[in-house]
Amino acid sequence: MIHPENNEEYRGLTVNSGVEQPSIVNPYLQRGRFARRRLTAADYVEGIIKGNVTILGQAVTLVESTNPQHQAIAQEVIEKCLPYSGNSIRIGISGVPGAGKSTSIDEFGMHVLQRTGGRLAVLAIDPSSEKTKGSILGDKTRMEKLSTHPDSFIRPSPSAGSLGGVARKTRETIILCEAAGFDKIFVETVGVGQSETACHSMVDFFLLIQLAGTGDELQGIKRGIMEMADGIVINKCDGDNVEPCKLAARQFSNALHLFPAPESGWTPQVLCYSGFYGLGIKEVWDMVYAYFDFTRANGYFQHRRAQQAKYWMYESINEQLRNDFYNNPTIASMLETAEQSVLNGQRTSFVAAKQLLDTYYNIRQTAVEQR
Repeated sequence: MIHPENNEEYRGLTVNSGVEQPSIVNPYLQRGRFARRRLTAADYVEGIIKGNVTILGQAVTLVESTNPQHQAIAQEVIEKCLPYSGNSIRIGISGVPGAGKSTSIDEFGMHVLQRTGGRLAVLAIDPSSEKTKGSILGDKTRMEKLSTHPDSFIRPSPSAGSLGGVARKTRETIILCEAAGFDKIFVETVGVGQSETACHSMVDFFLLIQLAGTGDELQGIKRGIMEMADGIVINKCDGDNVEPCKLAARQFSNALHLFPAPESGWTPQVLCYSGFYGLGIKEVWDMVYAYFDFTRANGYFQHRRAQQAKYWMYESINEQLRNDFYNNPTIASMLETAEQSVLNGQRTSFVAAKQLLDTYYNIRQTAVEQR
């Protein structure tokens, strides 16, 4: 019998360079040869709806790929999965580096699975290097309990330089996870900043994790991130840190009263807990579920979902226009020359940009007239 590694056809089919290929290996023996069938969009949709996490993972890889062929399949899969999505609670979790987000998510996830059952998907966004564009993708190793739980799906993704550390395709990934039957979605971001608006625009509840004794209580309370938070929790409230955490909670609570009332009508709460020791987890989730009951009752839950859909429509338009501009062959050939003219001081940045845009508009107008 020919060993698979010595079979030229098999060896050629299983080479994977770079991006994970949008197909799976089905090594069935047929007339002495190994073969595989490339999955179609319908195959992906069927597997996702059946809750197959292997196919779900491959579909997410398609979504994250920049390959145009992969993107075409991914968009078809997303469109067909859309009717099966929307039946989940989406929770964004952010905080300063070192606040214990991954450890807390491990405890939070186990709590909600034990409390309500169902299935949980964790979309952990890992920071990418600006120099090498690489990511460690190690969040899963810090979620020891969830990583082995049969009803959880953890997907670390590189931020790839996207706004606020939220991966460019996270919203589309949420749709696929919901279609696969995950009724709880956690989105973990890489840190805190004004750009966390991107995460806020795709979740139902935005949870901000803070620490005591870092100066945040006095000078680091950023108005933007505080106004977005639906709940603030102070982590590492254990041992000698209990009193500092309580003091920080009071200071954060006082700061919240200085901001305008949220559109939801909900008053954000500030709680203390310990992710490492699992203390105060129930109280945190009592607050989260109280928020959902409150916003569903006053209609804000669906209003927020509708506003998010509108927001992402415009984001998609902007992204498509940007991609179309940079992928235009004429523009691509002109960019280097334009860069050099700016670097040499021959043209200002604004003049160079206007000339490129004028050229692009003329190309598009000519294409329209020739139709």
